[in-house]
Amino acid sequence: MRVSDQTSINDYLADQPPERRAAIEAVRKVVLAHLPGGYEENFNWGMISYEVPLAISGKTYNGKPLMYAALGSQKNHMALYLCGLYADEALMTRFKEKCQAAGKKLDMGKACLRFKSAEALDLDAVGEAIASVTPEAFAELARNAPRKTR
Repeated sequence: MRVSDQTSINDYLADQPPERRAAIEAVRKVVLAHLPGGYEENFNWGMISYEVPLAISGKTYNGKPLMYAALGSQKNHMALYLCGLYADEALMTRFKEKCQAAGKKLDMGKACLRFKSAEALDLDAVGEAIASVTPEAFAELARNAPRKTR
């Protein structure tokens, strides 16, 4: 994972090679166009992040806002983290079906959608996934998520 030492979104984007900057900006544009009101765009964890403010989520285990989505450049790919999909199985199923119907091959982990170009993504499905969970609903999903025990 390539963690950026930049501290702002603009500096982060300026630090990217031109082809990656173009892809990240294209995906960011879709995210921002579909992001429900109440989320905040920030630069955290070395990526552009979309977060539930503490005023909505309440206290979190680490005192930081809940990350709903994030967009970053890794060593061998770019990644869009869609935590709303990870938290909602039905939403994940719809997302995968929509991408398959669009003829897009998914390179995806539990919440991490890896891509080499914006064209590799079904941006309509990304927009639909981003738009589908309000900050209040995501905070509720996080509160009710099963906890790992050691």
